[in-house]
Amino acid sequence: MRLFTRLAAAATLLLVTACAHAATDTIPPVAPDYAPLAEQPTGPHARLYAECIRQAAGSGAYRQVIDGGEELLLFTCTGPLAESFYHALGPHSAAMGAGFTQNGRSARSTARVQKNLVGVDYCSVDASGGDPRCVLTFNAGDFLIAD
Repeated sequence: MRLFTRLAAAATLLLVTACAHAATDTIPPVAPDYAPLAEQPTGPHARLYAECIRQAAGSGAYRQVIDGGEELLLFTCTGPLAESFYHALGPHSAAMGAGFTQNGRSARSTARVQKNLVGVDYCSVDASGGDPRCVLTFNAGDFLIAD
């Protein structure tokens, strides 16, 4: 009886797997949609992003990261702007459990860190609550490394 049960379970698994693959094989590819994305007015947090990127670009505080197929530009802003961004992140970061400590700095991020900081925007302060910094990521894609 055990052998029969095992054989039946294996046959069922093969059937389900075959059906799952068959269903995806018959779906025709969808053509890309090149229509402009629907826009909407921004909230106050968008200004923090824009001002941080502006400050970083103006002072040359940007660099690139290429990590396992991810090509990113990192923009770092500091001072009162970064402090405002850090405080604005407080409730959001706390609700998501997205705060962390790194090298003696208290950080708040826009998303929970899954594997590493690739693609995660975050702001941090030192142990005394000073020296605020924010690092924002911009997905540049392969163009970043093309010469």
